[in-house]
Amino acid sequence: MLLAVDIGNTNVVFGLYDDHKLEHTFRVATARDRTEDEYAALLHQLLALRGVAPERVSAGIIASVVPPLTEVLGGALRRAFAREPLVVGGPGLKTGISVLYENPRDVGADRIVNAVAAYARFHAGVVIVDFGTATTFDCVSPKGEYLGGVIVPGIQVSLDALLARAAKIGPVEIAAPPHVVGRNTPHAVQAGIVHGYAALVDGLVERIFEELDFEGDTLATGGLAPLIARHTKRLRNVDQNLTLEGLRIIYELNRESEPRPARARAR
Repeated sequence: MLLAVDIGNTNVVFGLYDDHKLEHTFRVATARDRTEDEYAALLHQLLALRGVAPERVSAGIIASVVPPLTEVLGGALRRAFAREPLVVGGPGLKTGISVLYENPRDVGADRIVNAVAAYARFHAGVVIVDFGTATTFDCVSPKGEYLGGVIVPGIQVSLDALLARAAKIGPVEIAAPPHVVGRNTPHAVQAGIVHGYAALVDGLVERIFEELDFEGDTLATGGLAPLIARHTKRLRNVDQNLTLEGLRIIYELNRESEPRPARARAR
């Protein structure tokens, strides 16, 4: 089985594939102070919860936007499964997509992986909206080229900043309010979060396609994608496992050059 690892600023998401089928997913908080041993033990515990024997994991691939954790999780996979994982952005790793950013190394690994998965799904121009720590818009051309995108402060980040600076606003659940015009403070904030971000998405997608001079598809991913997409006019598809699927595709593309099994390093 293939273990795909998406290391984000807020969560680390693990996906366990049996051939092309995503069998299990696990989501844990991103903890920068965890050691290789702690992550290795955690992986064994997560597999045990799903009744999966560790020896069934035969390969791993990692995409990370948290550089200090890239090697830590890599080491955890070596310790837990005696396998050397592939790392997106590592030397010689093929993604199958051209990156037309001014400096390709500046693009987060998750954004490239999402582009790979979205183009494999549509084989056409597409804009991917990822609702994570930041809300990102990534553009793929009809030829399968990564063109660039937009980065907006994420929903939770924006809400946390508001609550930190507005003394009279208490904690608010991120959920759709009964009306766009809130008649109490929690509903007013919820309207700003849900309908405000929905309007932001629609407006930016409209401007993106006007500038790119082609009309493509749209695809939303990330934890809050289902909530926001319901209130937009432009988001037509939602796939919360898009990054994991992109990792699987990249692994398959590089399977012949997969590193050999590795011994866990002694400490």
